[in-house]
Amino acid sequence: MLHNFAKRSCLIICLLGTGAASAQNSNKENAPYSRYGLGELVNSSNTLLRGMGYTSVAYSSTTAVNPDNPATYANLKLTTYEAGLTGATRTITAGGTNYTSGSASLAYLSIGIPVGKYGGLAFGLRPQTRVYYHNSDTVAANPSEYWSYKHTEDYSGDGGLNYAYLGAAGKYNGFSLGFNVGYMFGTIRNSASLVNIDTVRALNSEFSRFTRYGGVYWQGGAQYEAKLNRKMTLRLGATAQISQTLHGYRDEYQTSYVVYSGATQTDTASNTQETAGKMTLPLTYTLGANLGGDRWNVGVQYSNTNWSQYRNYGAADSTIIDHTSRVSFGGEYTPNPGSIYKYLPRVTYRLGFYYGTDYVYLRNTKLNYYAVTAGASLPFRRSTDRVHIAAEYGSRGTTTNNLIKENFFKFTLGISLNDKWFIKRKYD
Repeated sequence: MLHNFAKRSCLIICLLGTGAASAQNSNKENAPYSRYGLGELVNSSNTLLRGMGYTSVAYSSTTAVNPDNPATYANLKLTTYEAGLTGATRTITAGGTNYTSGSASLAYLSIGIPVGKYGGLAFGLRPQTRVYYHNSDTVAANPSEYWSYKHTEDYSGDGGLNYAYLGAAGKYNGFSLGFNVGYMFGTIRNSASLVNIDTVRALNSEFSRFTRYGGVYWQGGAQYEAKLNRKMTLRLGATAQISQTLHGYRDEYQTSYVVYSGATQTDTASNTQETAGKMTLPLTYTLGANLGGDRWNVGVQYSNTNWSQYRNYGAADSTIIDHTSRVSFGGEYTPNPGSIYKYLPRVTYRLGFYYGTDYVYLRNTKLNYYAVTAGASLPFRRSTDRVHIAAEYGSRGTTTNNLIKENFFKFTLGISLNDKWFIKRKYD
């Protein structure tokens, strides 16, 4: 058992190694709206659920881990190892011009373990937010009638939050209850600088803020399953994350520098370190329904977040809207799961769609987003192991009121490996 665990865990880590490193070293990443609030929110659902428009709260599988609703751990029948990598390209439209940005990162890591017939455990790592932006603008100034100068206003940031969790679930008479509890952590850097094009007459200035966050975070989930007839099952699901608090420690630096005779001279005007504070995360709830048979299922889902509860170091954020919502639809179909001689009928095909309101609110303008999704699960020839692929194409934001619109394409590659633990010996 331990040998299988080590072998499969090694395979997952090796598959992730190159992609994770390239994400950290990429210099092409730019998501302008990640400058605000917590950054760009990351939906870290596993790959098969991404292909279904992220309709996850009422979805359940005996061979796939679904941390979006921890109640589903109770339905696991095999120990399951899952990992995924995701990449994205986006075309950003701003001020009548377009440019393209790209990124790649870890999508998720998870392991699910069945416990008896009516329980399950899971643990893993899920990215929650990402900050990666770099915007600049050249401004002409005329402080005096005798001379003038130009400078560049430069804004950049990086970092994000991650969630390491442990979850458990149990079920009785069609009802399942579960929870995830873990540690949310990460560092976010935000910097602003004034770089003078005429460096002889004025100093350059840079203001940087590094905030480290960490704290216990939990989520609860429930699911109900009812057999409508021999071939059809209805599942209802719900999850909730109440408003919770993370602790923060902030370092701030103000520096000035000048380039003179080819050398850079820097002076730290001021610095403040280890300023303690708190971040209050908002209440989120999700409701969903799923109807399916032996070869197909379809689902619908609604979620709502009360961002009016959000506080960062005790302050509200005027760039964040009070409430956001999201609606998702999706389904999957497997032509013949039990096919012995043909491969394609065993492949599971998926389609989905989602639409919602972003939590960033600028210039009295709401930012909406939407996307269509598609995916497939490719089975190994003689096992329940799968390679999952998912793609989504959509849009976020608007060019109204001189804002930014993003058209994006995302692709996710995932793998799930199944094993059976705790097999009773038949012979001594």
